[in-house]
Amino acid sequence: MKPELYILELSNGQYYIGSTANFDRRILEHQYGKVISTKGKRPVKTVFHKSFMSLKLARQVEYKIKSYKNKNIIRQIIKDQKIHFTGS
Repeated sequence: MKPELYILELSNGQYYIGSTANFDRRILEHQYGKVISTKGKRPVKTVFHKSFMSLKLARQVEYKIKSYKNKNIIRQIIKDQKIHFTGS
């Protein structure tokens, strides 16, 4: 199983961006309320995910997306199902 970057849409309309070495397990943790930052915002919906060659690279891209602090960039990634900057 390859490391993945993922974006969840939360019940309040916000987005959660994360990365993990085990995508299936991590999504279940979100769905069952085991992740503090999404626990009160369920149900969650996976709206984007992308595999990477290493967890380090997935985390670098996660932090880069989070640094933009702009919902429009996240919406564009979801719409295009593609990350538009170098490093992905």
